[in-house]
Amino acid sequence: MFAWLLTFIDSEAAGRAYAAYGGVYIAASLVWLWAIEGSRPDRWDVTGGIVCLIGAAIILFAPHRAAG
Repeated sequence: MFAWLLTFIDSEAAGRAYAAYGGVYIAASLVWLWAIEGSRPDRWDVTGGIVCLIGAAIILFAPHRAAG
């Protein structure tokens, strides 16, 4: 599904979108761990997830030079 969605992204930004997806995937995995597997993430899990989401936000929203 995600690979199909990437086909809608400008090819110059697809790699950036894929990298940001990694941060979202990690955070979603922690939610799954808690909600489905019943194992509450500890502070290190949560801290790591937050760091990943911050990294994803930087990748997506930081000003980037145009390719050329």
